[in-house]
Amino acid sequence: MAPTQDPNSVGGGAKQDEASLKVPSKDPKKKDEKKEEDLSEEDLELKQNLELYVERVQDPNPELQKAALESMRQEIRASTSSMTSVPKPLKFLRPHYGILKAFHVTMADSDLKKYLSDILSVLALTMSAEGERESLGYRLIGTEGDIGSWGHEYVRNLAGEIAQEYTKRQSEEAPIDDLMELVQQIVAFHMKHNAETEAVDLLMDVEDLDLLLEHVDKTNFKRTCNYLTSAAKYLPGPDDMLVLDISYMIYMKFEEYPNALQIALFLDNTQYVKQVFTSCADLLRKKQFCYMIARHGITFDLDDEMVADEDDREALQDIVNNTKLSEGYLTLARDIEVMEAKTPEDIYKAHLLDGRASSGASVDSARQNLAATFVNAFVNAGFGQDKLMTVPSDSTTGSSGNWLFKNKEHGKTSAAASLGMIQLWDVDSGLSQLDKYFHSNDNPIIAGALLGVGIVNCGIKNDCDPALALLGDYIDKEDSSVRIGAIMGLGISYAGSQNDQIRSKLSPILNDAKAPLDVIAFASLSLGMIYVGSCNEEVAQSIIFALMDRSEAELGDALTRFLPLGLGLLYLGKQESVEATAEVSKTFNEKIRKYCDMTLLSCAYAGTGNVLKVQDLLAQCGEHLEKGDIHQGPAVLGLAMVAMSEELGIDMEIRSLERMLQYGEQNIRRAVPLALGLLCISNPKVTVMDTLSRLSHDTDSEVAMAAVISLGLIGAGTNNARIAGMLRNLSSYYYKDASLLFCVRIAQGLVHMGKGLLTLSPFHSERFLLSPTALAGIVTLLHACLDMKPIILGKYHYVLYFLVLAMQPRMMLTVDENLKPLSVPVRVGQAVDVVGQAGRPKTITGFQTHSTPVLLAAGERAELATDKYIPLSPILEGFIILKENPDYREE
Repeated sequence: MAPTQDPNSVGGGAKQDEASLKVPSKDPKKKDEKKEEDLSEEDLELKQNLELYVERVQDPNPELQKAALESMRQEIRASTSSMTSVPKPLKFLRPHYGILKAFHVTMADSDLKKYLSDILSVLALTMSAEGERESLGYRLIGTEGDIGSWGHEYVRNLAGEIAQEYTKRQSEEAPIDDLMELVQQIVAFHMKHNAETEAVDLLMDVEDLDLLLEHVDKTNFKRTCNYLTSAAKYLPGPDDMLVLDISYMIYMKFEEYPNALQIALFLDNTQYVKQVFTSCADLLRKKQFCYMIARHGITFDLDDEMVADEDDREALQDIVNNTKLSEGYLTLARDIEVMEAKTPEDIYKAHLLDGRASSGASVDSARQNLAATFVNAFVNAGFGQDKLMTVPSDSTTGSSGNWLFKNKEHGKTSAAASLGMIQLWDVDSGLSQLDKYFHSNDNPIIAGALLGVGIVNCGIKNDCDPALALLGDYIDKEDSSVRIGAIMGLGISYAGSQNDQIRSKLSPILNDAKAPLDVIAFASLSLGMIYVGSCNEEVAQSIIFALMDRSEAELGDALTRFLPLGLGLLYLGKQESVEATAEVSKTFNEKIRKYCDMTLLSCAYAGTGNVLKVQDLLAQCGEHLEKGDIHQGPAVLGLAMVAMSEELGIDMEIRSLERMLQYGEQNIRRAVPLALGLLCISNPKVTVMDTLSRLSHDTDSEVAMAAVISLGLIGAGTNNARIAGMLRNLSSYYYKDASLLFCVRIAQGLVHMGKGLLTLSPFHSERFLLSPTALAGIVTLLHACLDMKPIILGKYHYVLYFLVLAMQPRMMLTVDENLKPLSVPVRVGQAVDVVGQAGRPKTITGFQTHSTPVLLAAGERAELATDKYIPLSPILEGFIILKENPDYREE
């Protein structure tokens, strides 16, 4: 006797996939004799009753038939409660399934036949062969009654069969109306019984998510939307956008505006953003929306439809323009007591090392001073004071100009610009401090001052456009370093603003035959930044012509890389929109064609997690090429850009990068550390840290430099002690190698960026939103690092300042209704993913209670530890407005 036919061996008849258990019994007699003695008395009685009913159903008398069917139905319904084993009645009716089926065919159409169909439909749950979809077939010809009464398991099985049937009918173009009626019933059942995820899955299978809107209510809409938004990451386009659209509508229906705004920002849909403003009447909530938009870093103008009152509108526009950022950041710094300025020596901590390294350090080398300039700028970023640049001129140490002149020619540019970094976000005091450099006769200093103005204005918008007024006149000067300073300054201060005035100034440079290559390269980059993700045709045209005009010799230059990158930034995250431009790029000179192709592909799909594109890029990386080919670098970076959107993708990507290190050619190995740096930016994962530490001692100095910079990137703004220790050891290991030592210093500056209050992560709002300008800044730096020697170690080291686009305080600051800081207790802990979990699970684990303002590390989440206030946004990051809870009573 085959074990598969033993009815007691059914473990979880609940599952649809146990095909082997659905084999109808062949010889009931032989089996019954064996089984009779095992059954208890009740079971035996039940079995005999059921056998009796089966005979009666076939009786010619309709009264008897009806009674028998009723009784059978009662028995089955009474017992569908247990999840682990097949219910007894179904087990005993298995041998008779074939008989009942055969009888069903012979019956005339009547109510009784429908009754029997219902019962057969339930029996088919454990009996029908795989792929037959009998349960669904009988259901469709049965009574119209409530399906839920047959139990959850039955409903789930039906849902599975509907999905299969739907696919089949779609391919045959058969009508699906009867299926959709059933779907209505099933969805209603699932939504009532807290199985939102299953309802969503079924509707995705039958491609009719609009039904959800009718069935969600106040109790389950949050869980439904939560599941929809997290599923969107794993769906192929255009389904992902459709799912987000539906969740936007549901949030709007229940007036959950902050979440709706998030989705509107994710979809990059200005209409939706406006709709959120116009639908919401509460001014305080609108202020919170403004904080969210400001954090996302897009340029957004409020009009009278969104905010009627003019004074209110100005106040709100101020928040969107980010003018309060500096104030909030300094409040945080004072609270954590880190206002004291730090010197590069405080960061290097040379006294902790052995004697040999420190002895050679007394010599003032320009390269070391340049490194100190950057470390000083990164560490004191936004604090408004330091010990190198902002020293009052009459102090005993001499004038503040001293440090500036300890740098060589182009070093002065970075030194002057570092003042902008120290005054970051504080436009008024920044401009007044930089003013003195504009009167200098030294071109590099003027260039630095211009760049400094751009940096101070980074992410801050202003009605009187000070950056454009100051920098506009310098774009067409003779000296190319001054021009680059002005161009790069505009790119940084107006990133993402799509400002046409600037376009009309910068576009002519691209097609100017007399302009030097470096000016053209930076103009293309700045245009890419200003029009990031806008798919602007005209800018794309100008950059394409500039690329076509380049001579053979120029195409070999490292700076030419910035042209395709500027082009790529126009399509950042815009997926298919890039295709027309990608076709044009196939006509370029073969030296740059592939490079351009990879850059466009990786930018267009950045942050989308698109699996197919990851495969395309991996295929490119798998080829073993000649030395001269450079396109694999951007392909490797592209892998990280595409996969960085969610945790699972990141882990898979880290694994495939490990493989590349083992099997890839040299030019791939040079890019891998940078890709790792991008995947875990400001999020020091131990495994990645160890890999980079290993690579930082690599025999190939390019790989080692990339690994050192990446160590800085993954630890950026975290003050991570382990990375700081590694870098200190590297500084003594490489004390004779000037270029590597320079990289180590830069990395040390990055790890202690903003004294540990800043992050470089382009993701915010619990890793849901990706800020396009931030990603543009990081990607630009990484592309520059693909060829370190001529750019970062050459005279274009100020490319490092592009990172300012991604620098954001990693704080949570609570403010009251008048936007003044308010200290309340909050719990900060590791975020837990609770999508689709039953009940009300805790969203954070291992928390500590602090009073605001607090710092949030990567993967952490905060929640209020008091009921006295209600936060106006469900995601506690950045500025959060609290309003008093009217129902709160003191204990």
